[in-house]
Amino acid sequence: MKTNEDIREQIRNDYAKIAASSTVSRDQLTGDTQSTGSCCCAGACGVTESIDPGELAERIGYTREELEALPADANMGLSCGNPTVIAALKPGETILDLGSGGGFDIFLTGPKVGKTGRAIGVDMTHEMIAKARKNIGHYRHTTGLDNVEFRLGEIEHLPAADNSVEVIISNCVLNLSMDKQQVWNEISRVLKPGGRVAVSDIALLKPLPAEVKEIVESWAGCVAGAIPVEEMREQMTKAGLSEIKLTPKPHYVEALTASNDPLYNKVSVLLPDGQSAADFITSMDIQASKPDGCGCSDGCCE
Repeated sequence: MKTNEDIREQIRNDYAKIAASSTVSRDQLTGDTQSTGSCCCAGACGVTESIDPGELAERIGYTREELEALPADANMGLSCGNPTVIAALKPGETILDLGSGGGFDIFLTGPKVGKTGRAIGVDMTHEMIAKARKNIGHYRHTTGLDNVEFRLGEIEHLPAADNSVEVIISNCVLNLSMDKQQVWNEISRVLKPGGRVAVSDIALLKPLPAEVKEIVESWAGCVAGAIPVEEMREQMTKAGLSEIKLTPKPHYVEALTASNDPLYNKVSVLLPDGQSAADFITSMDIQASKPDGCGCSDGCCE
């Protein structure tokens, strides 16, 4: 029986290997050719040789123009949605990305908050932080901005001060935590009153068979750690968040199932006859606000 720490280390090792071995080219990033890069961990979210990172990114809501502006290896196929769309970012805001990986969403949000704003990524994997920091030079050169940074840390213990950021984003990471309530508590702690949450993650429409969670790679693949939608809502409410909006987005699971992703094929075999992974698993747009001192979420109280 694996302990929570065993699972955490397995996830950390898987993502470290992705960062070290990913060799995504500019053509792969924009979906112009078949994938020729190498990734040793097809079990991680979205990482599969059956669909290239650029194609997957476009299917879940990123534009080709956004992808073309990124450093060539920032998109490693680790996304299950596009939180930057629902974040409604404004110039001057400070944004914190939980599990920022190679900087994919940070490099997209930096220009939106502008030179008076700040985009901060947090990741627990040294190799991901190193990859992201290496790409800052490309970002500065192409945007003329110096407003992004990357911090090593765990999402259960965020390296950020209380009431310090306007927006929290995350992309297919919260499901990996062994203590999701603590993550939501931390999100509430670091958000300023009136601040907001814009997260893409994996959730369950109904419980998965126990056998699925015994597939080792289903943890790093963002399946075994996913929780039911209503349990997520309860955790967010307990953390003090309000105006919670949870919107299922089927495109991610549909894309991986249609491309014969090895992990989703294994999951499908363990499901009851006549049911597919999409009947159990969904990508989710997750939105919420932190009330201000008088109960409002937008500072509108008189």
